[in-house]
Amino acid sequence: MSEMDTTDQIKVLMIDDDELIARSTAKYFNFVGVKTAYVTTYEDAVEFLEHHTVSLLLLDINLGERSGFDLCTEIREKYDMPILFISARTSDDDVLIALNIGGDDYITKPFTTNILLAKVKAVLARYEKAKEDAMFVAASYQAADRKNNEEKILIRDGVYLDTSLHKLEVKGHIEELRDMEYKLLLYLLENAGRVVTRDELLQKVWEDEYTCDATITVHIRELRGKLEPDPKKPTVIKTVWGVGYVIEKGD
Repeated sequence: MSEMDTTDQIKVLMIDDDELIARSTAKYFNFVGVKTAYVTTYEDAVEFLEHHTVSLLLLDINLGERSGFDLCTEIREKYDMPILFISARTSDDDVLIALNIGGDDYITKPFTTNILLAKVKAVLARYEKAKEDAMFVAASYQAADRKNNEEKILIRDGVYLDTSLHKLEVKGHIEELRDMEYKLLLYLLENAGRVVTRDELLQKVWEDEYTCDATITVHIRELRGKLEPDPKKPTVIKTVWGVGYVIEKGD
């Protein structure tokens, strides 16, 4: 268990079975004013969250004999905070699992603490803004509903992005979108007709140059699964190899 044991609100909780990495990272974050604690086991993480308010988690996949994936699933049943996976594993499948079970991003080891700090600050700022936006959407739901037809962007025949509800409408059925999926799709639609580079997506959508490159790949894959007739042969979000992605302008 972390040497920090207080009922005060904690900005960051690092969960990593490598105590040296966890302790040194927490020490650096605390030094620069980001209140951080660490734990090294699955069980200690569960106990810590029961007694503290935490704004963001840094979660390793490998926790001794336990799995960070399992811990993320358990945490998501009770809490709502950004969860950033940290791991030496770099396959797209690991990233896909992490995001699908509730992870917000994926950071590969080794990392430098100053870059990790920049990532954490960016995600915290983005998450706070997302909560404010959600409250605004909820407060104006009725007005948005009245203007619903004016706030749908046609993607292809029978497929719309509903900008009032941040959801995808596919042949009359509603497809839920994660926050970053919505922002990514909206940005590509707003820039239809030109190739958007991966670097531009990191800067304009994620607003974070340190996001794992595989995160973009996974989000594109997830979007295609929701809006393409055949995700393996995409006709909406097209890849321009070595550059980025493009949605062609409609007639």
